[in-house]
Amino acid sequence: MNRTLIILGGLAAIGLIVLSSAAFTVRETEQVLIRQFGEVQRIVSEPGLNFKIPFIQNATYFDKRVLDYDADREEIPTLDQKQLVVDAFARYRIVDPLRFYQTVNNELVFQDRLSNILNNALRSEIGSINLSTVLTEKRADLMERISDLVDIEARNLGVEVIDVRIKRVDLPEENSQAIFRRMQTQREQEARRIRAEGEKEARTIRADADKQSRVIVAEARREAEILRGEGDAEAQNIYNAAFTQDASFFEFWRSMQAMQRGLTPDTTTYVGPPQADFLRMFDSRMQEGEGSLPTN
Repeated sequence: MNRTLIILGGLAAIGLIVLSSAAFTVRETEQVLIRQFGEVQRIVSEPGLNFKIPFIQNATYFDKRVLDYDADREEIPTLDQKQLVVDAFARYRIVDPLRFYQTVNNELVFQDRLSNILNNALRSEIGSINLSTVLTEKRADLMERISDLVDIEARNLGVEVIDVRIKRVDLPEENSQAIFRRMQTQREQEARRIRAEGEKEARTIRADADKQSRVIVAEARREAEILRGEGDAEAQNIYNAAFTQDASFFEFWRSMQAMQRGLTPDTTTYVGPPQADFLRMFDSRMQEGEGSLPTN
């Protein structure tokens, strides 16, 4: 009885081993080549559980998804002999697993081949244009031509190249420094030109402002002289009218104004006879008996 159980257990284990060797699962993101003694027997691209001849047939898996390849930075000359450091990448998909297996066998080998294909396409297209074209909107057309060239070559390997893009374009370090120095010199020249034009414009504005200022001041002075003359004439008319109303009072008032301006307090001493014309008003008052005039 025990011996029978052992035999049955052994047979079950062998059956499990055979079954595990025969069954395989294909995911939605995979495609499988079934090989027998190195020869491809069939391709399984539908997801699910599948079977193969155990121990004789082998399953080789390939990805069906869109894959990315990041190329190494390459220094590439343009048509006008400008060196560019180009950093590019590609996106691809394995569409023919049989051809892919027959030509490159695996993805590592394919990426080596793709690196050469991409590098040749970049050198061919970038080498046919000037540096200025790479920096304009024509760059999109350039990338489309490069993608077409890479895709044509990759089709022979069972791969569809969906897109090729340049992530970054730089100048070599020594070229960058030279260009930066030239750009700095150009900017300094431009700054000097702008400053010179600004100084010229400032001088023009200042000259015009000075001219307008002189014109305004002259106009103001002329207007002031006219107003002053009109005021003096009006004052003279008032004086004349006042004089005709009371000549003696007007004469007395003018004499008082002259004395107020000429004889400042505490600083002026008068030396002379009281009969002087300057003191005639006081002399008249003295003759009328209102007092005597001091001599100093």
